[in-house]
Amino acid sequence: MSFLQLRGVEKFFGEHRAIKGVNLDVEKNEFIVFVGPSGCGKSTLLRMIAGLESIDGGSLHVDGKDITHLPSSQRELAMVFQSYALYPHMTVFDNMSFALKLAKVPVDEIKQKVERAAETLNLTPYLKRTPKELSGGQRQRVAIGRAIVRAPKIFLFDEPLSNLDAALRGQTRVEIHKLHRALGVTTIYVTHDQVEAMTLADRVVVLRDGAIEQVGAPLELYDKPANQFVAQFIGMPSMNIVKAAQLSQFGTLAGQAAGRVPADGLIGVRPEGVRVLPVGHAGVPGKVELIEALGADTLIHVDVMGTSMISRQAERTHLRIGDPVALEFDLDTLHCFDHAGRTVSLA
Repeated sequence: MSFLQLRGVEKFFGEHRAIKGVNLDVEKNEFIVFVGPSGCGKSTLLRMIAGLESIDGGSLHVDGKDITHLPSSQRELAMVFQSYALYPHMTVFDNMSFALKLAKVPVDEIKQKVERAAETLNLTPYLKRTPKELSGGQRQRVAIGRAIVRAPKIFLFDEPLSNLDAALRGQTRVEIHKLHRALGVTTIYVTHDQVEAMTLADRVVVLRDGAIEQVGAPLELYDKPANQFVAQFIGMPSMNIVKAAQLSQFGTLAGQAAGRVPADGLIGVRPEGVRVLPVGHAGVPGKVELIEALGADTLIHVDVMGTSMISRQAERTHLRIGDPVALEFDLDTLHCFDHAGRTVSLA
C-alpha cells in the first residue's frame, strides 16, 4: 500500500469543479512536485491534503489511515507557506518551538528539537533574533525549521521560494534538496517553476484545470510527454510546434514525418534539436528574429515563413537580427501529436 493515497478527490467552489476526481499514490520518503500553470488547482490540492480545504468527494489516506475529514491538527503533516507566516514579535527559537509548546512538549525536549533543527538549517547563530533581523532566505529556513521540529509524516511546501530573488532561490532549492535527503520525510512541493520541479522531484505531477495530465520522473516527462500540453510545459524554452499543414515548408522535417502525422496533427521539436546554420547550407531557410545571449547558452529565434522556431545552442553566435539562415533538425527527437494534442507514435 502506498504511503499517501488520493482516491477520486474532488473540490467544488459553488458550481465550479476545481479538483476533478484526482487519483494519486505517493510512496514513503518520496519527493513529489505538483506543477502547472496558475489556476490549475495545485495549491488547492495541497491545501486539501493539509486539511486547510475540505474534501467534497473521494478519500485521502496517510500510512493506511483515512484522514479525509480529520482536522488539520490531527493529520501529522507540516506545511511551509509562501509567505513564511512567522510571528514578527517572537524570536527564531520561539517561532520554531511554538507548536511544540502548544502541544505541551517538555521544555528540555523542545530545546533539543529546536537546536537540532537549527543546526541542520544553519540557523544556530540566529535563534535569538526576530524575523525582521533576518534575510528572506533565513526567514524561509525558519519556516522550514518550524515544520521539522514537529517530526511530521509528510512535509507540504506551497511555493516556498517564490518570494526570493533568483540567486537565493537557486541556493535555497539546493538546501531543500539536501534537507530531504538528510531527513527522508515524504514531501509534496507545489511550484509553477518547472526548473524547481525538474531538479527537486523524484516524480512530477503535471496539473491542468484541476486534473492530472501526467505523472512521472522529470526526464520521463521531458522525453516521453503524454500530450502537447505536457510537452510544451516541461522544458525551457518551450517545445517548437509545427502544424501538419505547414510541414511542406520544413524540408527534411516533412520527409521524416510523412505518412505518420495526422493531417490535422502537429510535430514538436525541442529547441536543442534545432540547429542554426549560415545561409548557403542545406536546410530549411529562415530569418533571425531575435537572439538571446545567456552566456552558457544562446537562444536564436528564427522565422520560417510565419512560423517561429527557437534554437538552443551552447556556442555563441555572430548572427544578427534579420540575417538569413538555414535550419537543421535532429530527426531522432521529434514528437507527434494528433488534433486533440495527444501523443502519437512516430515509429
